[in-house]
Amino acid sequence: MDEKDWLIITTIYEEKNITKAANKLFTSQPAITYRLNQLEEEVGVRLIWRHKKGIKFTPQGEYVVQYAKEMLMKLQQTKDYLLNTSDEFAGMIRLGVSSNYARFVLPDVLKEFSEKYSNVQFKVFTGWSYEVLKEMEQDNIVLGIVRGDIYWQSNKVLLNRENLCVISKDPIDLPNLPKEPRIVFNTDPKLQQMMDSWWYSNYSQPPSINMEIDNIETCTKLVSRGLGYAIVPELAVTDMPELHKVTLRDQNGQPFDRPTWLIYKETDALYPAVQHFIDFLTGSSAPEEKDSADGPTE
Repeated sequence: MDEKDWLIITTIYEEKNITKAANKLFTSQPAITYRLNQLEEEVGVRLIWRHKKGIKFTPQGEYVVQYAKEMLMKLQQTKDYLLNTSDEFAGMIRLGVSSNYARFVLPDVLKEFSEKYSNVQFKVFTGWSYEVLKEMEQDNIVLGIVRGDIYWQSNKVLLNRENLCVISKDPIDLPNLPKEPRIVFNTDPKLQQMMDSWWYSNYSQPPSINMEIDNIETCTKLVSRGLGYAIVPELAVTDMPELHKVTLRDQNGQPFDRPTWLIYKETDALYPAVQHFIDFLTGSSAPEEKDSADGPTE
C-alpha cells in the first residue's frame, strides 16, 4: 500500500460511498473499485461489504482505515519537517480558520505576511470553530484560529475580543426590537447561543424573524437595504459605515463580546515558518495561556 491507497481507503471511509469518494479524489468510480479489489486480493481479506444502502467496512477494513490514517499523518509530518527545516524563510503552514475570520480578516493577513515571507506556502481549512479544533486534535493542521470560549490544553494566545451588535439601516430603539423584522443567518452553535442568551435576558417574547439567510454577508446586505435588523459580530460590518450599530451589553452594562484565539502545539512552533507566522499574528508579545479551563468549544 502507498499514499494513493491510503487516500482511497480513508476517503471511502469518510464518504461511505465509492462514487462520492471518486469525485473527491478527482478520479472515476471504476478506478476506485478496481484498486479496492486489488487491495483486498493483496491482503487476502474482505475490507468492505457492499449493500443497497451503501458500504460498510469489515473489522479488518476498520483496522486498515486506522493504519492508513496513521500513515498519512506520519507522511504529512515528514513533509512538514522537510519543508520547514530546509530554509528558515520557507515552508508549508497547514492553517485552520474560523469561517468569519476567514471571510473578513484572513485575506489581508495572508497578503501582508506573504509580502514579507514570499516562500512560505499555506494550506487553509475553514469551518466552524469546533471543526477547526477537531482538525487540530487530529493533527490535520498545525495552527488554528478559533472564536469563542474553547478548551485547548496546549498553547493558546488571545488575538482580540470582538463585540456583538445590532445593525440596521436607520437608528432603531432596542426596546422596540421584538416588533421589528429581524434577519437571521446560519452560524456556529456557540455564537447563536450567545445571541439567544442576550435576547431572552432582555425580552420576554421571541424575535419577529422575517428572513433566514445561509450566510452573514447576504444578511448584512439585506440589512443595508432596509429589510430588517440583525445581530452580528462587529467584524462583519467593519467596512459598512453606513449601517447604524448598537453594541450589545449585559445587565451590568458590559459589552457582549467573544475572544479570538490562536491555538497550536509546542512542537509545531519549532518550525521556523510556523513561528514566524505566530509572531506575525501576535506581535510576539501577546499574552499566552496554557491548560486553560475555559468552557466547551464554540
